[in-house]
Amino acid sequence: MALFGLFSKQKKETLDKGLEKTKESMFSKLSRILAGKSKVDDDVLDELEEVLITSDVGVDTTLKIIDRIEKRAAKDKYVGSDELKKILREEITNLLTENNTLDTENFDLPGDRKPYVIMVVGVNGVGKTTTIGKLANQFKKAGKKVYLGAADTFRAAAVEQLVIWGERVGVPVVKQSMGSDPASVAYDTLSSAKANDADVVIIDTAGRLHNKIGLMNELSKIKKVMDKIVDGAPDEVLLVLDGSTGQNAFEQAKQFTAATDVTALAITKLDGTAKGGVVIGISDQFKIPVKYIGLGEGIDDLQMFHRKEFVDSLFGE
Repeated sequence: MALFGLFSKQKKETLDKGLEKTKESMFSKLSRILAGKSKVDDDVLDELEEVLITSDVGVDTTLKIIDRIEKRAAKDKYVGSDELKKILREEITNLLTENNTLDTENFDLPGDRKPYVIMVVGVNGVGKTTTIGKLANQFKKAGKKVYLGAADTFRAAAVEQLVIWGERVGVPVVKQSMGSDPASVAYDTLSSAKANDADVVIIDTAGRLHNKIGLMNELSKIKKVMDKIVDGAPDEVLLVLDGSTGQNAFEQAKQFTAATDVTALAITKLDGTAKGGVVIGISDQFKIPVKYIGLGEGIDDLQMFHRKEFVDSLFGE
């Protein structure tokens, strides 16, 4: 199979298809404002600013991009419409690079951590449990022994959904009765995983934003209990956000980063929306690497995030 750097042809096609709505929306608007223009002036930049904001890149990140383009235009003295697209692409890539978004091909785990513990956070409805199931599938396909912990004990549906995913992927799910202490579930999961020489443990948590203090206390308690079983756990706190909600995803990121130390992001449902610009804005505003993106309902439609391929797909290249 032909490769695009680290990227397979099949994955690139899935990414292209998943970002199609965002690309069409963003660049049809961009083409419209550049039609008949031989030079990028203040009016064009004002309209570009509007295009980026309406694509859910976010106001602060948009202003940062526009400022960089203005500085480059002033330095180069002349910037035409084709050059503007090139500069825009470069500056978006630069932002993703600066924000520590790393390109990794495979669902790899650090060799010195066993089990590697991932605590997954996010509000209900963003695709959190589905993302966990898809992650478990990828890790299992990579030859890893996976355990799942159903610590979202406040919703019976969340536990049931995780059990279904466990059966589908073929990995054990540790659960307790409805309303049990989430920290107790995490304790049992890590104990069982450690006793059975598991490679990776993924812990689901309650998706409630009832209040910041309550959320903080709950997540802190889970982390404290896990650290007793596996020193330093969790290794990763993964925040799942629904890309189709646009600016609402920013607010969720704000709430969860205030409540716990989020180390990575998974942005889901990018295939069904024209709001793919949210990936750029959230990465820039929160300085947290985007690690995974969801591009469909299929079990394999979760990809490692690649900044170059993402920007290539966004620009139709």
